[in-house]
Amino acid sequence: MDRLAMTSLAAIQSQSKVRAQITNALANVSTTGFKESYQGATQAVKLDGAGYETRFQPANSKRDLINLEPGTIQQTGNPMDVALNGDTVLGVQAANGEIGFTRRGDLRVNATGVIENAAGHLILGEGGPITVPVGQLVSISPDGSVFAGSPTQPDLPPLPIGQLMLRDASATPLVRREDGLYEPFDRALQGQDFNTGPRAASLQSGVLEGSNVNPVEAMVRMMDFSRSFEAQIKMITEAKSLDETGSSMMRLP
Repeated sequence: MDRLAMTSLAAIQSQSKVRAQITNALANVSTTGFKESYQGATQAVKLDGAGYETRFQPANSKRDLINLEPGTIQQTGNPMDVALNGDTVLGVQAANGEIGFTRRGDLRVNATGVIENAAGHLILGEGGPITVPVGQLVSISPDGSVFAGSPTQPDLPPLPIGQLMLRDASATPLVRREDGLYEPFDRALQGQDFNTGPRAASLQSGVLEGSNVNPVEAMVRMMDFSRSFEAQIKMITEAKSLDETGSSMMRLP
């Protein structure tokens, strides 16, 4: 009975990662550029202890891999709103100074003249954060080149002021950081830049990408998870009942 209860308890603990993933997805259905994640795989975990070396149990891996499937595109007409194409990700500066990546493209110029997104992350260029001259209008080309033009002299061509850090992640698995940004799964590259993939990194301006979470599918997964959780709890309760019944039968009258 102890083994039965411990197996059910291990299943509940393993499913907590799935619950956190589903809850996070439902909470970000309307978040700009949010990408759903999925557990990498189910792996067998060896249990240490006395006895034969045959005690294994299934457990979900802790890899929170990012699903870069595109979300819905919304026309905004704002030249600083961008949607990243394909598996392109945008480099930003995390709060701890490390390099993170995101799909959020609602860009703006903050009070200090530096480009950031609506979440407050500084947008990185190939040479660091991009500063916009005071009073200049910003435009962004499909390859990530940032230009600044004078609103009082519309006939003059805009001047380049930076190049967005765009990377193709088609060949680089990404995981979610604790702050919600992305980073490479390879531990040696976490918090750092990575080599762009074989596809051209590009974007389109004047539009925003919505979340790729399907709320109906997420709700169905949550219902399945709830039923599975209830079944495991019933299994533990039944194991306890059987154990108590067996103990009572062994007592002397």
